Amino acid sequence: MDDTSQKIIDAIMSLIRDKGYVATTTKDIARLAGVNECTLFRKFQNKKDIVLHGVSQEKWRVNVTPELFQNVQWELESDLQMFMAANMDKIMPDFVNLSIGLRAPQLYEETAPMIMKVPQASITSLTEYFEKMEELGKIAHYDFESLAMTIFSSTFGYMFLNASFNQTLTKTSQEEFIKNSVKIFLNGIL
Repeated sequence: MDDTSQKIIDAIMSLIRDKGYVATTTKDIARLAGVNECTLFRKFQNKKDIVLHGVSQEKWRVNVTPELFQNVQWELESDLQMFMAANMDKIMPDFVNLSIGLRAPQLYEETAPMIMKVPQASITSLTEYFEKMEELGKIAHYDFESLAMTIFSSTFGYMFLNASFNQTLTKTSQEEFIKNSVKIFLNGIL
């Protein structure tokens, strides 16, 4: 990929993160990329084509993989805190806002698989963790996917609301939120 094409991709992805796909114009993209608007169409078929090139780049995706959770101690409280913190460190407000911007009807069918990779990886890792904890005799049998969804939803919800309201909705710090959420969760399942 040449520098000009990358500048165009970076510009559109930044604009979508900040104001959404529909509100992003080709004039905005060209201005931010520092190119002529005609250049956009020499490099890409249309605005949607630029976005699809962008979502294919790791730079514009959150790469949540099972390795992110490799520091498991097999102690439920500390492990869940680690899972939540690792997700929050990866799922930054920029990604939350970008994923919201990518939900435009014109794009959703093509971008949904990319957006879903984050929750899928986290939920799968947490489900496998809970299954192993059961094997070790440390927790009783539950619907582990539902437990994983609960932890992930809490984590993502905190990040989503903070991103949506520029961290003015709550004074609860991320660290406090994680500790309190895990304690509440543990009281419910232990």
